[in-house]
Amino acid sequence: MNEKVATELKGSVRGDVILPDDGRYDEARKVYNAMIDKRPAVVVRCTGVADVIAAVKAARAAGLAVAIRGGGHSVPGFGTADDALVTDLGRMRGIRVDPATKTVRAEGGATWGDFNHATHAFGLATTGGIISTTGIAGLTLGGGIGYLTRGAGLSLDNLISADVVTADGSFVTANAKENQDLFWALRGGGGNFGVVTSFQYKLQPVKNIVGGPMFFEKEDAEKVMRTFDEYISRAPRELGAFFAWQIAPPLPFIPEDRHGDTLCVLVACWTGPPSEAEEALAPLRGAADLVAAHVGPMPYPALNGAFDGLV
Repeated sequence: MNEKVATELKGSVRGDVILPDDGRYDEARKVYNAMIDKRPAVVVRCTGVADVIAAVKAARAAGLAVAIRGGGHSVPGFGTADDALVTDLGRMRGIRVDPATKTVRAEGGATWGDFNHATHAFGLATTGGIISTTGIAGLTLGGGIGYLTRGAGLSLDNLISADVVTADGSFVTANAKENQDLFWALRGGGGNFGVVTSFQYKLQPVKNIVGGPMFFEKEDAEKVMRTFDEYISRAPRELGAFFAWQIAPPLPFIPEDRHGDTLCVLVACWTGPPSEAEEALAPLRGAADLVAAHVGPMPYPALNGAFDGLV
């Protein structure tokens, strides 16, 4: 980016404009996956829509590609690129819940931890992955699988509307009535159609759940997977669950002599009546002999963030 464009950009935004000679550059270019080591031409830490518009227009003027960073959790590192302008939405994390209409509007830099904290106060939630440090933007634009998928659909199924800054710096709203083609593309098409500065979702009544992990011997993995596959197709829609491999962490409910062992695990989330949880979870719990389990009533955000420290 030449000095003239950089100077104009700094005068057009309220957030930080960080160039390679800035002492903050190495920190600003980091993303969640430490294997990704890109050197963008400039990082713009946007504070609002106006900053995003200015950043996109500056990139266009300078002939730079734009990398969009929402939560920064992208495994392949889509939130950065060599010689690009990074629009970092990390400071745009505002969330407003409307309990009367069971909807929420959240800015593009929010994480699911931010989102769940805001909606849980009203006993509401929507499908939001299984790791709370994930950004709402990347997950939603890519589809959005989570604990609530079987009952509430994917994250994109719950998207009502999106505010978008397009490649020419225009600001548009995309929903079922306006810019329908863009709205169609955003729901699962990834992050290449513009910078989504805010998302509006419908919410479901979900506050406390019954769930948690059940650990089994890795030698029983085939039996566990076959049981899961057979049961989940007919299980009540209030049950969400997934299979995974896990190196046993040093948690109190796991026998100390098994810490560090490779196990397989089923993680379940029951959102139906608590009195029906035991029956709903029984087929999963009985898939094979348990090594350890930590299943019980808890707030939904607690389960959604339970594995944050393991990834």
